[in-house]
Amino acid sequence: MSPFTSVWRWHITMVASILFRVTIGAATVGAVLMLGWIATASSGADAYAKLLACSASPLGLFVWFGLSVVLFSFLLNGARHLINDMGKGLDLKTANLMSRVAVWGPLVLAVLFWVVLFASGKVAL
Repeated sequence: MSPFTSVWRWHITMVASILFRVTIGAATVGAVLMLGWIATASSGADAYAKLLACSASPLGLFVWFGLSVVLFSFLLNGARHLINDMGKGLDLKTANLMSRVAVWGPLVLAVLFWVVLFASGKVAL
């Protein structure tokens, strides 16, 4: 714990930075799940069918939704960091705007993505 936590006032750029680090951990969990999926898929048709049924369950869909939030978070935070690395967007107003987009954008994009999936019939409960 930083000795300066009582000095610093929380702001959106701090939240964006912390959430980006959290998504790294979530992406690691997602990578392990994907490796398990690949291993299960190669072990036979019955195991693969069980895995697909688990993925289509409400809990499985919740996990897939979370992984899509992680993906969109990486995309938006990566774009934010790329812009900052070019020396742009470093003023307070722009940094706060890009941080808000990086914090709330992944959730909005994931919801829209899943609405499209459900509406097109690609995913059903």
